[in-house]
Amino acid sequence: MSFTAPVNAMQFLLNHGVDFDKIITQDKFADATPELVSDILNGASVFARDVLAPTNWTGDQNPATLDGKDVTASPGFKEAYAAFVEAGWQSLSTPAEIGGMGLPTVVSAAVNEMIYAANMALDLCPMLTGSAVKAIDAHASEDLQETYVPKMVTGEWTGAMCLTEPQAGSDLGPVRTKAEDNGDGTYSITGQKIYITWGDHDCADNIIHLVLARLPDSPEGSRGISLFLCPKYFVNADGSLGDRNDFYPIGLEHKLGIHGSPTCVMEFSGAKGWLVGEVNRGLACMFTMMNEARLFVGVQGVAIGERAYQAALDYANDRVQGRPIESDPTDPIINHPDVRRMLIDMKTRLMGARAIGMATAAADDLGDHARAGLLTPIAKSYGSDTGVSVASTGVQIHGGMGFVEETGAAQHYRDARIAPIYEGTNGIQAIDLVGRKLRRDGGEAMRALLADLKHINIEADQAEGLDVCVRALTNGIETLSVATDILLNASEKDALSVATPYQTLCSLVISGALLTKAVARGTLAGDAHAPNMAVLARYHALSVMPEAEAQLEQIRAGADPIFDFPKTALADL
Repeated sequence: MSFTAPVNAMQFLLNHGVDFDKIITQDKFADATPELVSDILNGASVFARDVLAPTNWTGDQNPATLDGKDVTASPGFKEAYAAFVEAGWQSLSTPAEIGGMGLPTVVSAAVNEMIYAANMALDLCPMLTGSAVKAIDAHASEDLQETYVPKMVTGEWTGAMCLTEPQAGSDLGPVRTKAEDNGDGTYSITGQKIYITWGDHDCADNIIHLVLARLPDSPEGSRGISLFLCPKYFVNADGSLGDRNDFYPIGLEHKLGIHGSPTCVMEFSGAKGWLVGEVNRGLACMFTMMNEARLFVGVQGVAIGERAYQAALDYANDRVQGRPIESDPTDPIINHPDVRRMLIDMKTRLMGARAIGMATAAADDLGDHARAGLLTPIAKSYGSDTGVSVASTGVQIHGGMGFVEETGAAQHYRDARIAPIYEGTNGIQAIDLVGRKLRRDGGEAMRALLADLKHINIEADQAEGLDVCVRALTNGIETLSVATDILLNASEKDALSVATPYQTLCSLVISGALLTKAVARGTLAGDAHAPNMAVLARYHALSVMPEAEAQLEQIRAGADPIFDFPKTALADL
């Protein structure tokens, strides 16, 4: 169950697809030379292959365990995580002023894809730590920053976010965990949190929890939630660790996938915490953490999809079954036309989803917050949905051997399935895209994106061999423009009923545009990988982009086809 990171694909998109040349002209990224980035990508590839990937199957078959009040990670995880910290991967895109390397987020997106693919269950831990650092750095007091951020930046201490409760999942308004002012600058936190990823473990010396809780006199709903920092162990004045705080894991969830990731039920029993940000503004503070996490969940989907693709490719090159067309009977199944179709479809969709994730990170690096905000729900949903569909196709290529555990194909599917659910389900991403990112500003951000897509098409029209891509993208842009106008003028019920088709439509068109852009520029630059990338772009134009029209038809129909069927009849027929 080996894994080799697709460094060439990532490098190609960096060089030609996401304006990396503009990113590194900024003073804050002056050190991010192409040579340095190439070395980092290749180093991360080796680390993912040799250190992390061998622990993936072990973690799946030997989940974390809870003994009393302590969680022990899967075999090999503690050693692999120590190697991760020692190598400095945690601080890659953390700003230099707080101890990080200060590299662009788009580089971190590429590196993290390799790391997630190698062992998603383990590397959820550093993902959450990095997001927690952002929230603490943006909103916490200087004392809290000085106490906790340095060792979180290195990964010596890890982070966790405690949002969900039995009655408060995607809607956090009903949060009941209580916070009481102790009168000395600290608060007493009491309540139960569920689904806390890496809420407890033995891979790091301390775990810093960011906890949503409600003060006694706070307003009802999400407007009355505050954010608190609760360390597993208190930190003494000299920086050493003191007594354990009063919260513990009381259970571990038994999950469909990511078995090696300890998903905890955490009980807070008067735990001591410190306010982060303003009272009753906890949800706004937490979104600093969640927005980055949403992007990287999309990257996780691509990562697991890539690993599933590589496993399927290896199997297809080895398995002999039936007589392939125009081939010897002893040739493997990769010579069957339908197997080839599945493989190129997997690879093309992964490349498109990868491009969207990298473009989202690049927009953040360039300070284009409107573009990054618009793309984030698309990156999260398309990356995670693609991961599931590609992993499912991987099982199909394995045939019956994919439905048993020994090949590992089933694990990829099981692991990928969580990504469309956590950090806001993909339906919630669609609501965010349509309700906030599109309709709230009258479509300004989307129209700016459409203008850029048209410019890409003009540029591609000047390159040789991309006629099919140009025609497909022309149709795709027009389809997205029509759909955008419909949603901007629709009722709220109609808009939310077709938000997911609109999100899918955006994904199909944007991914095709980014692949076309990369191929056009790569061809002009004489990149050796441009011809093969052009094949993928043409496949996207012929087989993926046409799906956009079907999404438009759903959008035209609005809510009627959904609500005309009585809800009572859902169980009657």
